[in-house]
Amino acid sequence: MTVDTATIPEAVRADVEALWAFLRIDDEIEPVDVAIGLGCHDPGVAVYTAELFLRGVCPLIVFTGANAPTTIGRFPRGEAVHFREIAVEHGVAEQSILVEPAAKHTADNIDFSRELLREHGVQVGSVLITCRPYHQRRAYATAAKRWPGVEIRCSADRRPLPAYTAGIGDATLVIDMLVGEAQRLTRYAELGHTIPQDVPADITAAYQRLAAAGYTSRLLP
Repeated sequence: MTVDTATIPEAVRADVEALWAFLRIDDEIEPVDVAIGLGCHDPGVAVYTAELFLRGVCPLIVFTGANAPTTIGRFPRGEAVHFREIAVEHGVAEQSILVEPAAKHTADNIDFSRELLREHGVQVGSVLITCRPYHQRRAYATAAKRWPGVEIRCSADRRPLPAYTAGIGDATLVIDMLVGEAQRLTRYAELGHTIPQDVPADITAAYQRLAAAGYTSRLLP
């Protein structure tokens, strides 16, 4: 019998949907100076960034990311390197992509991309961050803290949660990631790494219930 690993369990669906909706931003797509694609386990980020480039949203892409435990098996040469190759396969010219291969976390993604663009003489007034759908809120909070004076927008794959989870093929991984994002959104603001975000009480409660249900693999100590 085939085991369904891609469907959100009904017992936790409402809480998962609540976190999914809150953690997204989905800014209106407008032309920007550069799109910065944040490396991760999801190759769809590279595909989505390529689609935006081909629509004329940006003249330049930066892909940023080394590896994390969840990506080294899928992208052994580094997230940014593989994302660049995916984007080229989807029609983006090689010369329109810069690769930042060293970032280990979101703050690095922003800091190292900013420095790479400076080194290449790119004047940046507006940035579109592309990332996993549920990473948008923290990505924005990080960029707003570390890159003041630049207009920051965030966007991601617009598929609904069931379709996204089916594409990843691992509902547990997606839920674990959502729970980890919810924790980091508050924890990193307390540490001064990001700008504060107002987290409604019902979102905090949903996060706590999911953690209590065992979705803890991405939680910080």
